[in-house]
This record gives sequence, structure tokens and C-alpha cells, in this order.
Amino acid sequence: MWSPPPPPLPLQLRRPTLPLLPQGRRRSRRLNRIAASQEDPLTALSRVLWGRALPPSQLVLVVRHGWTAAWRLLMRQLAPSDPATGAFTRTPSRFPAVVAAPSPGARLHLYVGLPCPWAHRALLVRALLGLETRLPLSVAVPGDDGAWSFTPDSPDALYGKRRLRDVYAARRGGFEGRASVPMLWDADCREVVCNESIEIAKFLCTLADDGSLDLWPPELRQEIDRWYGVIYPSVNNGVYRCGFAQSQAAYDAAASELFATLDMLEDHLSKSRYLCAAGSSMTLADVCLFTTLIRFDLVYNPLFRCSRRKLVEYPSLHAYTREIYQMPGVAETCDMAAIANGYFGTLFPLNPGGIQPVVPASCDREALMKPHGREALLSPAPGRQQQGATASVG
Repeated sequence: MWSPPPPPLPLQLRRPTLPLLPQGRRRSRRLNRIAASQEDPLTALSRVLWGRALPPSQLVLVVRHGWTAAWRLLMRQLAPSDPATGAFTRTPSRFPAVVAAPSPGARLHLYVGLPCPWAHRALLVRALLGLETRLPLSVAVPGDDGAWSFTPDSPDALYGKRRLRDVYAARRGGFEGRASVPMLWDADCREVVCNESIEIAKFLCTLADDGSLDLWPPELRQEIDRWYGVIYPSVNNGVYRCGFAQSQAAYDAAASELFATLDMLEDHLSKSRYLCAAGSSMTLADVCLFTTLIRFDLVYNPLFRCSRRKLVEYPSLHAYTREIYQMPGVAETCDMAAIANGYFGTLFPLNPGGIQPVVPASCDREALMKPHGREALLSPAPGRQQQGATASVG
């Protein structure tokens, strides 16, 4: 029987395939090679976009402004600055003084971080005064986010916490703010005794046995404080003012003050074995200066742009540093690998790639153990010392 023919198929329009232009063929081949290769995708993509030429100026400008904005945002959290000048302003310690001295039998615990020069002060005093048995220690390490943390290789020996912030938070009143080192903890009261380095160092001097090295003798305390008034703003904090400056003017001012002070100290220490006048032994003033000097060529010169001169170019300052380094127990507190990693690996805004430079030869243990030849130096007359301690370094 006859049947009607099927309905016609709907008309389908197809876009004609155009032949690839030579440039299109080349780009297609590049994309195919990228898909088939193991090359880093970003590197491969950049080759597709602009070959071997430099990136377009517009892209450079966009990335530059974007990175600068992100850098300023990170620096505001890492290193607060004066909005008007861009000068670094250090955040005050939350527990700046030993308000109530712990009881003689209190279970004290010291928290430090090896890269930190402020924590190194407390660690150094503990070693020089032989307080290792009296004062147990936990060493925190910088985490990926920069916060002080503990690891299986470097645990919290007191509570087994994962982060230093958790120890701070264990105090009865809780805690908000920066969990910094050093921190002296009273385990009986579950309270922070102090987290200001110079005050912890002074307090540790009161724990020393009679006959041990006196780093805080009553007759020299005013002189030590005068020296500290020079060293802290210009050298200890001066290197940070260089590294964390957020304007050229702020950096120039900090660098000028830093190196003027180092020049003054070089002259003083060419005549005096230690900073203070009376006696022939070191004091807390020397402790505070040493913890910055031992890091100078390793991190402050390259990373913080303290680049006018290296410490090794100051004969007296470098010999002075070597003498303290060679004192019993001191070298063990100076972990150069931890210091380098703590700065170059953690301070992302200053070293985004995380690449660590080779340790300078002047920072090797062999170089630091070379004879210092400072035994022959005598302390200066009190009048000359006092003049040096109060000299203008601005």
C-alpha cells in the first residue's frame, strides 16, 4: 500500500570552518605542546601569550600596583607604621613588667624562639648564669602563618600545646593580642609573669646563685640603663626600623641613625673591653647589643637593607662579638640555621620567594671562634665612659 514520504529533515546551518591563519596554527601547536609537556603551567602560558618577549607594560603595571597594595596590607599587620611618615612603630608588650615576683619555689617556664633576638636575650642570660636546671625551656618555631608554634621535634614541654597562643590563652583571664617571645610563665598560677625581654633578663639576674656572673650589679644599673637608651632605639630596634620602613624617608633616617651608632660603638669598644665603666666583665648592656650583632651579617645586612657596612668591616665590634660568642654556653644559643630560616623563610613580605642566601663566611662557627685579642683591653675611666654612653647619635 502506498504510504506518504517522510517529512523533510529540518534545515541545519553550520558555520563554515575557516582555515587557521599561520599565527593561529602556531598558537594551536603551542597549546598542544603545553598539554603534552610537563612544563610549569605559568611558564608555558607566558610563552603562549607573549613568546620570549618581556610581559606587556600594562601587565607589569597591574601586577606592580597589586603587589604593592598587598605588601602594604601585610606590612600593616606584621610591622605597624606611622601613617604620616611610614616609620616602623613597635607594638608594646602586653605584659611589660614583672608586677609581682613569683614565690621562690614557683615553677617557672621560659618560652623562646631561636630566630628572635629579643628571646635570645633571655636565653643568653639563662646560659651565662647557669639557670638551665632552675628554669625549664620550650622552644617555639615560626609556623607557615608566622605565628609561634610547636612541633614534635620542638614541643611545648609544659602542656603539649600546638601553638604558643594556646599557652597564653591558658591564663585565667584568657588572652587576646600577639603571642610573642620571650615569655616567662608561672605554672603554679597559670599566669604570664612577663613578656618584655629586658625585664625578663633583669628578673633572671635575681635568680642567679651568689658568686656567679653579675650582669645587673646595683652600682652599674644607671649606666646600663643609659647604654640601653642608646642601643635599643638605634641598633636593636634600629635594624627593624630599616627593614620595616614603609617610606624612603623613614628608611633613610633609620639607616643613618643605625650606622652613626655603630660607628660610635666601634670607637668606644676599640678602647674598652665591654660597654660599662667599672670592672672587666660584661653586663646586660652587652647582652642586648650582642643579640643584634650576631645576626647582623646573616640577616640584617641582606634582608633588612642595613647595607652601608657589614659587621665584619668593624674590627672592634666583630672582635667583641666573637669574644662573647666564645664564652661558655653562648655558642649553643646561636643557631644560625634557625635564625636564617626564621627571617628569610617567614618574613614573606620581605622575601616572597623564601630563598635563603648562603651563610656569610664571617658567620661560620670557625670564623666566630677565631682569637679575638680583647683580653688586653681595660675598661675606660668613668668620665670617658659616661660621655660615650650619652653621646648624640642622631
